[in-house]
Amino acid sequence: MAISSEKRNLLIGGAIVGVISVALVVLGNPKNMGFCIACFIRDTAGAVGLHRAAVVQYARPEIIGLVLGAFLISLIKGEFKPRGGSSPMIRFALGAFMMVGALTFLGCPLRMIIRLAGGDLNALVGLAGFVCGIGCGCYFLNNGFSLGKSHNQGLGEGVTFPVLQALLLVVLLFVPSILIFSEKGPGSMRSPLFFALAAGLVVGVIAQRIRMCMAGGVRDIILFRDFTLICGPLAIFVTILIGNIAMGSFKLGFAGQPVASPDGVWNFLGMLLCGLCAALLGGCPLRQLILAGEGNTDSAMACLGMLVGAAFAHNWGLASSGDGSTAHGHVAVIFGLIAVVVLAVIQMKRKEA
Repeated sequence: MAISSEKRNLLIGGAIVGVISVALVVLGNPKNMGFCIACFIRDTAGAVGLHRAAVVQYARPEIIGLVLGAFLISLIKGEFKPRGGSSPMIRFALGAFMMVGALTFLGCPLRMIIRLAGGDLNALVGLAGFVCGIGCGCYFLNNGFSLGKSHNQGLGEGVTFPVLQALLLVVLLFVPSILIFSEKGPGSMRSPLFFALAAGLVVGVIAQRIRMCMAGGVRDIILFRDFTLICGPLAIFVTILIGNIAMGSFKLGFAGQPVASPDGVWNFLGMLLCGLCAALLGGCPLRQLILAGEGNTDSAMACLGMLVGAAFAHNWGLASSGDGSTAHGHVAVIFGLIAVVVLAVIQMKRKEA
């Protein structure tokens, strides 16, 4: 049976992202964390002084590269379209709650796939929660949930988020002394700056061209029985799995996994919250960054929410660690689930009789 060009591109693009993720780990990034949007945004929040957790502070070039890569390729392809104005405060809140859920699990949906490919079975529990969260989001989408229509905006609105990323890159390259860098812990483990930046640029270009989205793949299966978008994550998984086995770094089990919480209940609930928010926002953390690079200010608001959510998660002791989740984190996840469900109900439009 012939494979469609879209599926082929997703498989090729996913494989390239997988190879890049393995290379990032080989060159210094934490194990099972070649590319993690949640962790890297958290590290960047610490680097600019938004949180005080000394072990997770570094302005990750991968995030900068993602946004700039999507920005440049969308300009080249004529797809840069400034637009937004659709429920900005709700998007900000959903981005913050999505980050709280991800940091309870200790990873975004992309890292969930990377952890699975390393043999971390805690990520399997997270995957179950993520799928359930997207399923709940699909229920609200099917019953009239809407964040309203986006509108065309001026060029200045669209370029602001990419320009801010470019300014952070200038600071990182020329005045790094004003940033905060971890001297130990995951924040101190990093690939060479220019390789990490190049990796981000390449993944940003690929993700923009093939519409890569961890949440979108699951959503399309649930709503439309369409398995196209899931090809990207599957290719990432297989590629990293092969790389880990080849390097002898595959370790199957729950215990002793790098930068992973062993707390199954809260891994599930954290990714339930993350998946629910991603479904309502129309994309996972990776997709939000790519859309922001394309000029979508709605997604930029979600990204700012993720940044602030990461800061609160560490300043208030909400984030998990290798020792497990925290009591404050439990409260935050439950509150987040309740708050997001309430927001979803409020935003549901009554169907006509």
